[in-house]
Amino acid sequence: MDNLESLVIARRLRVPIGAPAGSTPGWGEVAARQLDAALLSVGFKCSAALLDRLSRLRGETVVDLGVRILAAVRSLVGDHVQHNAYFIDFPKNVPDTLEFWVGLLREVLLDPVAAARVQPPVLNLLALPGYGRYQHTYADLLTAHDELIPLAGDRVTVLELGASLEVEARELYFSLAGSEVPLAVEDLAALRLLASFCTDQPEHVPVRENRAIVNEVRLAADQPLLVDTVTDVLRLACGCSGGDVTLATPTRFRSFRRAERRALLQALDAVASPAKLGDVPRYREQWKRLGERLHPHEYPHLPRAVQVFEVARGARKAASFDSRVEAALSTGRSDDAVELLEKAPGALLRRLDHLLRTGASTSSVLDAAERAAAGASGRVLLSLREHLQNRLAPAAGRVFVNRHGKAWAAGDSRSPLEKEVLSRALTILDEEITCRLPDPGELIVDPDVLDVALPLSGKAVSPGLGMLPRGSLSAVDGELLRFFVHWRQVEQRTDYDLSALMLDASYDNATHVSWTNYSNGFAEYSGDLTEAPAPHGASEFINIRLAAATQPIIIPQVNIFAGERFDEAAEAFFGYMTRDAAQEGRPFEPRTVRMKSDLRGSGQVALPLVFLRGEDGGWRVKWLHLYLKGHPGFNQVEGNRVTTALLVRSIVERDYLRVRYLADLLRAKESSGGHATYIGLEAPADLPPGARVYTPGTLHELIPA
Repeated sequence: MDNLESLVIARRLRVPIGAPAGSTPGWGEVAARQLDAALLSVGFKCSAALLDRLSRLRGETVVDLGVRILAAVRSLVGDHVQHNAYFIDFPKNVPDTLEFWVGLLREVLLDPVAAARVQPPVLNLLALPGYGRYQHTYADLLTAHDELIPLAGDRVTVLELGASLEVEARELYFSLAGSEVPLAVEDLAALRLLASFCTDQPEHVPVRENRAIVNEVRLAADQPLLVDTVTDVLRLACGCSGGDVTLATPTRFRSFRRAERRALLQALDAVASPAKLGDVPRYREQWKRLGERLHPHEYPHLPRAVQVFEVARGARKAASFDSRVEAALSTGRSDDAVELLEKAPGALLRRLDHLLRTGASTSSVLDAAERAAAGASGRVLLSLREHLQNRLAPAAGRVFVNRHGKAWAAGDSRSPLEKEVLSRALTILDEEITCRLPDPGELIVDPDVLDVALPLSGKAVSPGLGMLPRGSLSAVDGELLRFFVHWRQVEQRTDYDLSALMLDASYDNATHVSWTNYSNGFAEYSGDLTEAPAPHGASEFINIRLAAATQPIIIPQVNIFAGERFDEAAEAFFGYMTRDAAQEGRPFEPRTVRMKSDLRGSGQVALPLVFLRGEDGGWRVKWLHLYLKGHPGFNQVEGNRVTTALLVRSIVERDYLRVRYLADLLRAKESSGGHATYIGLEAPADLPPGARVYTPGTLHELIPA
């Protein structure tokens, strides 16, 4: 139950409290004020409604609830761990790199015992005594730093009063389950937790991975399953076995009870039409393993279910839909391919760019696209809209990103599309998208949210504080910018290296700050830590004085030098803070944190975001959410400079579909219907009653069905 409560607080910034039982005498008001003061120290505060509700509870109840609220928000901002720094005075008194290494060598040479341990012929500098491990305690670091000087520009995130835990959990469950875009791994885990708690089950679950998790609950409750393809059944079987519902990795299936086998095979029999059997070969091996657990031969009255496993074993032929399309295209029968694709509107629109370059009549292809638009999902329409608007001008390169955030860039060798063709295609999409948007009533839009990218996929975006979709832009306030990374190893000695790559306006003339270069004219590195044992782990920082920065592009990155991957470590997260130049304080101050999220995935180099200086001198941040493959070990910022520069340039110059686009379409549908719609980074307190509210945590709900 506590996990569920923390989930609601972290995802919705709402504190679930049931209906009041009337005024209760006691010291609840005092406890509520104390909680509000404690929250303010980590950059949060209670709304007036929440403070009023807490004040009417028993003091003991407020204290118990306050402990859980503080734990949830401290974890959200990264303040649940001790952030020590290698150099105790950081960012002051950071030594010159050469001076630092000479000092370590001098200490070794003056100590005969230490010198005996580091004899030539090979001198491992990283093994020198005193390197890579904290030389002082966290208490020593606190003593060495003055208190933070609070300023009005510090982050203050308001916690709102929520309904009961049951109501809040149900609302979050239906929001995630009904998402029109694929969810991140963390969101899928949250969806599973919510599904096990909520008694009501959604009937509309558009994303198939989400549907598999909802179906797990429906299967356990003997309710009808939401399936319309054979792959839906395979995903469900994987989920029930504790496996991967995305089917990216093989699952070791468990033994199913007879009732479960019957339900799975009945669902399979209902959807396994001849046309859908072509989906089986893609996951042939997983179907074979599942057949060993379901024993389909025991159910001869379900012949179509039996045929699925015959296709998997190769005893029955079934051509996939994509193979038939490819066969038509490869033999020059483009018109036949278009005719075939019209049976799958989403597939036709995903291939539209290719079809327009195959030699088929552009007018017939666009006519087919216009007919298909009505049958495709809103996410496909928006994704195609973004794709085509980037075809209006040549791009620096094409970026390819998989579901895990691994990215690579390549030159654009596609032939251009005629402007008239693009213009008609964009008009078709705009008209269809507009038709699907709801009547907003009175539309209220925070200007700061207009440059936030629409969340067309959440797979590579780990939830956290201040997180925005890839391609989003937001202003950076403050004179000092400070990156931080924290990690804690499980078993292996694990060495992560926080670095920053600095480029000029042409993405060249690189400089960097890292463990091989502690400082330059405007940035300082906190020192290299080469292990992160429990219980406290390790933290590294980079401090940047923005006014003194000589290069307009700053790319923080986290390199795995040795040890456990991001998804193998006990904990790994990245974030950044902003401060005014006069603010003192510790290396990590929670109320100055603007963004924090977990690091994960199998990539060896994380590129969370990029900071860009505009022509007006102001700085903005653009979200990347990328991982590079890197090397198995010994990754350094110097080794991936070229790849990083090309990737970042491709992301920065790409024209992402933003909230501004949907806001313009919604304004055209405004009415005086008596309700209001608000879109912004945070919901203000003075919204009209009953207003629909869309903030970054619920932005996926704006994507039309």
